[in-house]
Amino acid sequence: MNQSKHAMLSRTTKRYVGFCLLFLVAFVTGFAKLGDEMLEQELRVFDSAVIGWVQSGISPNLTSFMLFMTFLGSTWTLLTVAVVSACLMWWQKKRWEALFLLFALGGGVLFNLLLKWSYHRERPSFLRLVEEKGYSFPSGHSMASFILYGMLCIFLYMFVVSRAVKVTIVTLAVALIFLIGTSRIYLGVHYPSDVVAGYAAGGAWVAICLLGLRIVVEKRRL
Repeated sequence: MNQSKHAMLSRTTKRYVGFCLLFLVAFVTGFAKLGDEMLEQELRVFDSAVIGWVQSGISPNLTSFMLFMTFLGSTWTLLTVAVVSACLMWWQKKRWEALFLLFALGGGVLFNLLLKWSYHRERPSFLRLVEEKGYSFPSGHSMASFILYGMLCIFLYMFVVSRAVKVTIVTLAVALIFLIGTSRIYLGVHYPSDVVAGYAAGGAWVAICLLGLRIVVEKRRL
Protein backbone atom coordinates (compact mmCIF):
# COMPACT_ATOMS: atom_id res chain seq x y z
CA MET A 1 0.00 0.00 0.00
CA ASN A 2 2.75 2.43 0.97
CA GLN A 3 4.78 1.49 -2.06
CA SER A 4 1.87 2.22 -4.40
CA LYS A 5 1.28 5.50 -2.64
CA HIS A 6 4.90 6.47 -3.04
CA ALA A 7 4.83 5.43 -6.69
CA MET A 8 1.72 7.52 -7.28
CA LEU A 9 3.36 10.54 -5.69
CA SER A 10 6.45 10.01 -7.78
CA ARG A 11 4.42 10.00 -11.00
CA THR A 12 2.60 13.13 -9.89
CA THR A 13 5.87 14.80 -9.10
CA LYS A 14 7.29 13.84 -12.47
CA ARG A 15 4.36 15.53 -14.20
CA TYR A 16 4.81 18.57 -11.97
CA VAL A 17 8.51 18.70 -12.81
CA GLY A 18 7.66 18.40 -16.49
CA PHE A 19 5.33 21.40 -16.36
CA CYS A 20 7.88 23.45 -14.39
CA LEU A 21 10.59 22.67 -16.93
CA LEU A 22 8.25 23.54 -19.79
CA PHE A 23 7.47 26.93 -18.30
CA LEU A 24 11.13 27.46 -17.43
CA VAL A 25 12.22 26.88 -21.02
CA ALA A 26 9.45 29.17 -22.33
CA PHE A 27 10.34 32.02 -19.97
CA VAL A 28 14.08 31.68 -20.52
CA THR A 29 13.62 31.61 -24.30
CA GLY A 30 11.40 34.69 -24.16
CA PHE A 31 13.86 36.59 -22.01
CA ALA A 32 16.83 35.63 -24.18
CA LYS A 33 15.00 36.81 -27.31
CA LEU A 34 14.14 40.14 -25.70
CA GLY A 35 17.72 40.57 -24.52
CA ASP A 36 19.11 39.94 -28.00
CA GLU A 37 16.63 42.30 -29.66
CA MET A 38 17.33 44.97 -27.06
CA LEU A 39 21.08 44.79 -27.67
CA GLU A 40 20.48 44.96 -31.42
CA GLN A 41 18.20 47.99 -31.05
CA GLU A 42 15.21 46.14 -32.52
CA LEU A 43 12.71 47.06 -29.82
CA ARG A 44 12.37 50.78 -30.56
CA VAL A 45 9.12 50.54 -32.51
CA PHE A 46 7.49 48.32 -29.89
CA ASP A 47 8.68 50.46 -26.99
CA SER A 48 7.67 53.74 -28.63
CA ALA A 49 4.19 52.49 -29.52
CA VAL A 50 3.44 51.20 -26.05
CA ILE A 51 4.91 54.26 -24.33
CA GLY A 52 2.80 56.57 -26.48
CA TRP A 53 -0.35 54.64 -25.63
CA VAL A 54 0.32 54.35 -21.88
CA GLN A 55 1.35 57.98 -21.41
CA SER A 56 -1.38 59.40 -23.63
CA GLY A 57 -3.82 59.57 -20.71
CA ILE A 58 -1.64 61.25 -18.09
CA SER A 59 -3.70 63.01 -15.43
CA PRO A 60 -3.29 63.86 -11.73
CA ASN A 61 -5.70 61.14 -10.59
CA LEU A 62 -4.16 58.48 -12.82
CA THR A 63 -0.68 59.50 -11.69
CA SER A 64 -1.70 59.04 -8.05
CA PHE A 65 -3.07 55.59 -8.86
CA MET A 66 0.10 54.58 -10.73
CA LEU A 67 2.27 55.82 -7.87
CA PHE A 68 0.27 53.57 -5.55
CA MET A 69 0.75 50.61 -7.92
CA THR A 70 4.50 51.27 -8.01
CA PHE A 71 4.46 51.42 -4.19
CA LEU A 72 2.92 47.92 -4.12
CA GLY A 73 5.90 46.72 -6.16
CA SER A 74 8.56 48.53 -4.13
CA THR A 75 11.25 46.68 -2.21
CA TRP A 76 9.95 47.50 1.26
CA THR A 77 6.34 46.68 0.40
CA LEU A 78 7.30 43.34 -1.15
CA LEU A 79 9.56 42.52 1.80
CA THR A 80 6.77 43.32 4.26
CA VAL A 81 4.24 41.22 2.35
CA ALA A 82 6.74 38.35 2.07
CA VAL A 83 7.60 38.32 5.78
CA VAL A 84 3.96 38.56 6.91
CA SER A 85 2.92 35.84 4.44
CA ALA A 86 5.80 33.59 5.49
CA CYS A 87 4.86 33.98 9.16
CA LEU A 88 1.25 33.05 8.42
CA MET A 89 2.40 30.03 6.38
CA TRP A 90 4.70 28.94 9.20
CA TRP A 91 1.82 29.23 11.66
CA GLN A 92 -0.30 27.07 9.34
CA LYS A 93 2.47 24.42 9.24
CA LYS A 94 3.41 25.33 5.65
CA ARG A 95 7.04 25.77 6.65
CA TRP A 96 8.76 24.76 3.43
CA GLU A 97 6.42 27.03 1.45
CA ALA A 98 7.31 29.89 3.81
CA LEU A 99 11.05 29.31 3.43
CA PHE A 100 10.86 29.04 -0.34
CA LEU A 101 8.77 32.21 -0.56
CA LEU A 102 11.46 34.20 1.25
CA PHE A 103 14.20 32.50 -0.74
CA ALA A 104 12.39 33.23 -4.01
CA LEU A 105 12.06 36.95 -3.29
CA GLY A 106 15.59 37.40 -1.93
CA GLY A 107 17.18 35.36 -4.69
CA GLY A 108 15.04 37.06 -7.30
CA VAL A 109 16.21 40.52 -6.23
CA LEU A 110 19.86 39.46 -6.46
CA PHE A 111 19.19 37.78 -9.81
CA ASN A 112 17.63 41.00 -11.10
CA LEU A 113 20.65 43.05 -10.08
CA LEU A 114 22.92 40.57 -11.87
CA LEU A 115 20.85 40.83 -15.04
CA LYS A 116 20.80 44.63 -14.90
CA TRP A 117 24.57 44.76 -14.65
CA SER A 118 24.90 42.23 -17.45
CA TYR A 119 22.89 44.30 -19.95
CA HIS A 120 23.75 47.85 -18.79
CA ARG A 121 20.69 49.43 -20.38
CA GLU A 122 20.20 53.07 -19.45
CA ARG A 123 16.78 54.19 -18.30
CA PRO A 124 14.51 55.88 -20.88
CA SER A 125 14.77 59.60 -21.53
CA PHE A 126 11.10 60.22 -22.41
CA LEU A 127 8.63 62.01 -20.11
CA ARG A 128 9.58 60.98 -16.57
CA LEU A 129 7.22 61.61 -13.66
CA VAL A 130 9.56 60.21 -11.00
CA GLU A 131 13.31 59.70 -10.79
CA GLU A 132 15.01 56.32 -10.49
CA LYS A 133 18.66 55.29 -10.41
CA GLY A 134 20.36 52.22 -11.78
CA TYR A 135 20.03 50.27 -15.00
CA SER A 136 16.75 49.55 -16.70
CA PHE A 137 16.70 46.02 -18.15
CA PRO A 138 14.91 44.03 -16.79
CA SER A 139 12.45 45.93 -14.58
CA GLY A 140 13.05 45.09 -10.93
CA HIS A 141 9.51 46.03 -9.88
CA SER A 142 8.00 43.79 -12.56
CA MET A 143 10.29 40.86 -11.84
CA ALA A 144 10.01 40.95 -8.05
CA SER A 145 6.23 41.48 -8.17
CA PHE A 146 5.82 38.55 -10.53
CA ILE A 147 7.87 36.38 -8.17
CA LEU A 148 6.19 37.30 -4.89
CA TYR A 149 2.59 37.83 -5.95
CA GLY A 150 2.85 34.99 -8.45
CA MET A 151 4.03 32.51 -5.82
CA LEU A 152 1.44 33.70 -3.31
CA CYS A 153 -1.21 33.22 -5.99
CA ILE A 154 -0.03 29.67 -6.65
CA PHE A 155 0.12 28.79 -2.95
CA LEU A 156 -3.34 30.23 -2.24
CA TYR A 157 -4.72 28.46 -5.30
CA MET A 158 -3.47 25.17 -3.88
CA PHE A 159 -4.65 25.87 -0.33
CA VAL A 160 -8.25 26.99 -0.98
CA VAL A 161 -11.06 24.68 -2.07
CA SER A 162 -13.68 27.00 -3.57
CA ARG A 163 -13.44 27.34 -7.35
CA ALA A 164 -14.85 30.87 -7.20
CA VAL A 165 -12.17 31.89 -4.71
CA LYS A 166 -9.47 30.32 -6.90
CA VAL A 167 -10.65 32.33 -9.93
CA THR A 168 -10.75 35.52 -7.83
CA ILE A 169 -7.22 34.95 -6.54
CA VAL A 170 -5.78 34.39 -10.01
CA THR A 171 -7.63 37.39 -11.47
CA LEU A 172 -6.45 39.73 -8.72
CA ALA A 173 -2.86 38.51 -8.92
CA VAL A 174 -2.70 38.91 -12.71
CA ALA A 175 -4.26 42.39 -12.52
CA LEU A 176 -1.89 43.48 -9.74
CA ILE A 177 1.24 42.26 -11.52
CA PHE A 178 0.11 43.84 -14.80
CA LEU A 179 -0.68 47.20 -13.20
CA ILE A 180 2.63 47.33 -11.33
CA GLY A 181 4.48 46.78 -14.60
CA THR A 182 2.31 49.33 -16.41
CA SER A 183 2.96 51.90 -13.68
CA ARG A 184 6.69 51.74 -14.41
CA ILE A 185 6.04 52.63 -18.05
CA TYR A 186 3.52 55.34 -17.16
CA LEU A 187 5.92 56.98 -14.71
CA GLY A 188 8.65 57.01 -17.36
CA VAL A 189 11.26 54.92 -15.57
CA HIS A 190 11.13 51.80 -17.76
CA TYR A 191 10.72 50.79 -21.36
CA PRO A 192 7.87 48.35 -22.03
CA SER A 193 10.45 45.75 -23.05
CA ASP A 194 12.04 46.14 -19.59
CA VAL A 195 8.71 45.22 -18.02
CA VAL A 196 8.09 42.23 -20.28
CA ALA A 197 11.64 41.02 -19.68
CA GLY A 198 11.04 41.39 -15.92
CA TYR A 199 7.99 39.17 -16.20
CA ALA A 200 9.95 36.59 -18.22
CA ALA A 201 12.88 36.53 -15.78
CA GLY A 202 10.49 36.42 -12.83
CA GLY A 203 8.57 33.56 -14.38
CA ALA A 204 11.75 31.58 -14.93
CA TRP A 205 12.82 32.12 -11.32
CA VAL A 206 9.38 31.11 -10.01
CA ALA A 207 9.55 27.89 -12.06
CA ILE A 208 12.95 27.08 -10.56
CA CYS A 209 11.78 27.78 -6.99
CA LEU A 210 8.56 25.77 -7.35
CA LEU A 211 10.55 22.92 -8.85
CA GLY A 212 12.92 22.93 -5.89
CA LEU A 213 10.06 23.17 -3.40
CA ARG A 214 8.24 20.19 -4.92
CA ILE A 215 11.36 18.02 -4.90
CA VAL A 216 12.17 18.88 -1.26
CA VAL A 217 8.61 18.29 -0.04
CA GLU A 218 8.36 15.02 -2.02
CA LYS A 219 11.62 13.67 -0.60
CA ARG A 220 10.56 14.46 2.95
CA ARG A 221 7.32 12.53 2.46
CA LEU A 222 9.01 9.37 1.21
